[in-house]
Amino acid sequence: MKALKKLFDNIHPYVEEGGKFHAFRSLVDGFETFAFVPNTTSRAGSVNIHDAIDSKRIMSLVVIALLPALLFGMYNVGYQNALAAGQLGNATFWGMFLYGALAVLPKIIVSYAVGLGIEFVVAQWKNEEIQEGFLVSGILIPMIVPVTCPLWILAIAVAFSVILAKEIFGGTGMNIFNPALITRAFLFFSYPSAMTGDATVWVSQDTIFGTGFAAPEACTAATPLGQAVTEGFAGFDCATIQNAITGLIPGCIGETSVIAIALGAILLLWTGVASWKIMLSVFVGGAATGYLMQAAGLTAIQWYEHLVLGGFAFGAVFMATDPVTSSRTECGKYIYGLLIGFIAVMVRVLNPGYPEGMMLAILLMNLFAPLIDYCFVQKNISMRAKRAIKK
Repeated sequence: MKALKKLFDNIHPYVEEGGKFHAFRSLVDGFETFAFVPNTTSRAGSVNIHDAIDSKRIMSLVVIALLPALLFGMYNVGYQNALAAGQLGNATFWGMFLYGALAVLPKIIVSYAVGLGIEFVVAQWKNEEIQEGFLVSGILIPMIVPVTCPLWILAIAVAFSVILAKEIFGGTGMNIFNPALITRAFLFFSYPSAMTGDATVWVSQDTIFGTGFAAPEACTAATPLGQAVTEGFAGFDCATIQNAITGLIPGCIGETSVIAIALGAILLLWTGVASWKIMLSVFVGGAATGYLMQAAGLTAIQWYEHLVLGGFAFGAVFMATDPVTSSRTECGKYIYGLLIGFIAVMVRVLNPGYPEGMMLAILLMNLFAPLIDYCFVQKNISMRAKRAIKK
């Protein structure tokens, strides 16, 4: 680490104002602040609250919490490929994992290259330091898109999201919509063939599973949620629900395994990074709405099945709890989460053309989060004013 610190110290004269490589100042600053704690201090006369954690460490914890879902998603890509090819009996664990990793890693690289590239350019143009916000968005985006999504389409969607959903609002901490979900929304409305209710599982002619096999280039397998809509929400057997919990089902890369998502949730709650009020409220709202829909005869699916299908669990844990775009008042967090769960299930049941309602539910509540906070703040102000008059 001392050698790396010395390297940055030697580079500084070249990238500072007037230096030969001043155009790369933000780039160097971004890598240095990622590797080391910044040594800058607050200006004299300002009021500050010191804490042991900063935004860089918060983002790092979220990335670590995402790793179980990401790693299992890589394995599941290989598993679904072997299953579709009829070679599951000949496949090995590491062979399937490697196959999935080779399919997923290019998407992660494209996401970070495009997103961070834009943020570096904007930071240099505005003469500001680079924020760490895209560390999380950069890994979230590949996890919520189908593994078959073309890289060039993903690059366009990431650029759209970073520019129009983040930088135009002022950058990290200023955006009103979740950038990762804006990426998914852009893909859904601009390239619907790449974002359908079915998960396309492709198989190839290779020997990565330890045995050569000839197979068609691609085949499609309906996700359990897509199948539910097709069959009128006729319900599922125990084996299907078990697979949905473990994650051995077709679907987006990071959204299939409830167990892996739960591991990330435990870390976020234990470290206090995510709000348990929002997380719990989303599940309560979804479960209550699912129960009412079933009682009204609108669906045959059980209320708890909504919680393990599609991106519901992933959205509740990693998307709805985004501290920038969610409600910030303590009471508002309950309302915010309940409405997300309510809207997500309502969209699933009442709109058969789009079975996955979690994305639309969270984006809609991102829009109303400031209003929810405003109402609770004004209520608190009114109550305090009344107590002041009585005294």
